[in-house]
Amino acid sequence: MSLRHLVLRDFVIVQSLELDFSQGFTALTGETGAGKSILIDALQLVLGGRADAGVVREACAKAEISAAFDLNAELRAWLDAEGFDPEGDELLLRRTIDAQGKSRGWIQGSAATAAQLRSLGDLVLDIHGQHAWQSLTRTEAVRDLLDAYAGIDRTPLQQAWSHWREAVQTLEHARTAQDSLQQERERLQWQIGEVEKLAPQADEWEGLNQQHKRLANAQALLEAAQLALSALEGEDDGVLRQLHRAQGELQAQSAVEPQFAAWAEVLASAVAQSADVAHELQAYLSRTELDPEGLQALDERLALWVSLARRYKRAPEDLPALLQDWRTRLAQLDAAVDLAGLEASEARAQEAYQAEAKRVSQARKKSAPKLSQAITTAMQDLGMQGGRFEVALEPVAPAAYGLEQAQFLVAGHAGSTPRPVAKVASGGELSRIALAIAVTT
Repeated sequence: MSLRHLVLRDFVIVQSLELDFSQGFTALTGETGAGKSILIDALQLVLGGRADAGVVREACAKAEISAAFDLNAELRAWLDAEGFDPEGDELLLRRTIDAQGKSRGWIQGSAATAAQLRSLGDLVLDIHGQHAWQSLTRTEAVRDLLDAYAGIDRTPLQQAWSHWREAVQTLEHARTAQDSLQQERERLQWQIGEVEKLAPQADEWEGLNQQHKRLANAQALLEAAQLALSALEGEDDGVLRQLHRAQGELQAQSAVEPQFAAWAEVLASAVAQSADVAHELQAYLSRTELDPEGLQALDERLALWVSLARRYKRAPEDLPALLQDWRTRLAQLDAAVDLAGLEASEARAQEAYQAEAKRVSQARKKSAPKLSQAITTAMQDLGMQGGRFEVALEPVAPAAYGLEQAQFLVAGHAGSTPRPVAKVASGGELSRIALAIAVTT
């Protein structure tokens, strides 16, 4: 594709400029300060470059830049995907910047964001400045250029690297924490063993206290039960005998006074209930006895509950739940420090990374000579006859980008040994080498 038309209005020192570009190669020449770079700046702005009020010509309200490019299939697809009109044979871009530094952009006559303009810029223009050679000395830029030329997708490699690093870190943390985890495990084992000697059961604490109260008050309880039974069953003045006598008297006169019959019935019920109570009291007295040994055993068990509860700063009734929590935590620690499993995971992650790194290395080694030859050929057409270009690969420690770094070497003349570009090439040669790379890749 090519740039067809460029229009500037009130841009920097330009009041008005319209340029039409014919097919083929176009060169703009002039002395230093003639304004050649203004055109490049304008193109960068219309393609989403950063804008500020400084580009507006003095005393003017706004600067305006318009550009027209050939429209090809790739651009039509982009326009259609972004919701712009893909018809016609031109890509029309326009951008304005006002005196306050605010900018607006248009694509095919429709409002567009600076990000959309920048995205288009990647498709239509490659600005190759006089300092572009500086990237030739950065290993990451060289590596990216080689990988792009070779069509290498580094995403699987980077993912494998991330997984391996995570596995390594997890294993290292586990090893570092092993001592402290072992101390915690030993402490839990000791605490569990101590409380398991008590073997506390849910709701046992309440039952023990109730049983202790009964045994501690057994003498008084027995005396009370015996007195109550004597009151109910006394031979002459027992409650049962008195109630039975009263019932008989009322029943005997019920024919004369009908109300006596109802009262006699109430007394009969009282006699029956009192007899039941007397029977229960007899059973209680027969099965209940003083048990000082049992009381002492209860005292000792309750004291152990209280002692453990105080030691671990819990209520006595919470001891069963505390014991279960400790058992759960101990099981978690046993699972967490599975060093053998973590080591196996780390080994698998490393193996996966090495496989991806080997794939990338092979692709780089295959493409490096091809790229070297292509750039060497381009150099011959740029006034560097006999010059030679090489893409050198040097092994490095495993990293996210692989197992080697790339470096550009150049020999400016036939017969000389290629050396790093920044050390052997002049500024003009570096610019020509950068241009050769740009047209090759």
